[in-house]
Amino acid sequence: MSAGVVGLVLVAAVLHAGWNALLHGGGDRLRMATLMSIATAVIAVPFALVLPLPDRASWPCLIISAAVQVLYILFLVRVYRVADLGSVYPVIRGSVPLFVTLGATIAVGEELSPRLLLGIGLVSFGTMAMLSGKDNGGAQAMTLAVVTGGIIALYTVIDGIGARQAGNPHAYTVWIFLVFGVLMCATFLALRGFSPLGYPPEWQTAVLAGVIQIVTYAVVIWAFTLAPLGPISALRQTSVVAATLIGWRFRGESLSAIRLGASVVILAGAALLS
Repeated sequence: MSAGVVGLVLVAAVLHAGWNALLHGGGDRLRMATLMSIATAVIAVPFALVLPLPDRASWPCLIISAAVQVLYILFLVRVYRVADLGSVYPVIRGSVPLFVTLGATIAVGEELSPRLLLGIGLVSFGTMAMLSGKDNGGAQAMTLAVVTGGIIALYTVIDGIGARQAGNPHAYTVWIFLVFGVLMCATFLALRGFSPLGYPPEWQTAVLAGVIQIVTYAVVIWAFTLAPLGPISALRQTSVVAATLIGWRFRGESLSAIRLGASVVILAGAALLS
């Protein structure tokens, strides 16, 4: 991977931690996810008008990916009902690079060097090590967390294939958010009916988080067209380090020796990947 690709993916990882921090305080995650889907779809509309349509070959991937992302939201809402964020987030994010690497090997025949495989392993191990010393929420929470990580990996591999078929990765990103917005709103209506979606402060948070999400997603989708999926996915998980620092600096969360050590392992893995 070139230094430019690595740098942009790392920036996207930091931004990813930022929008997760914005949404972390929301009590109703399904409602906030729906608000975000509406905000991102509205933001995507003007870009859809000026960018070319993704190539027809990419549309099955695009639609399936958007549907799988709705499933991801539903599982995330479910897992947060049985465990708090800190208990499951490291497992969810840490399992993703392993699943993506396996999926990319099976689906598109990607072969990685021992150095890249070691880097992916270190990032995954370091991410999961963030859980050490915490209540893990029990077997149900851990099972849901691993399944959620598998769902993220599924749409990641699908996006990697679709982005390479689309002709224009930015157009692919824009239409992902448009389709996802429609599906997410339909899901919310099916589950909640015509209940209020939110109030001005929540909309402001949703719009800000939505802008950040579109930028981070666009960077990663573009990177999928330039580098193997497994290493890109692993670099994304360095957002856990950024989230740890955000929690320490702005929320007064403790920065234990275990979390510092895990952060060093993650960064060592990122260094091998780059």
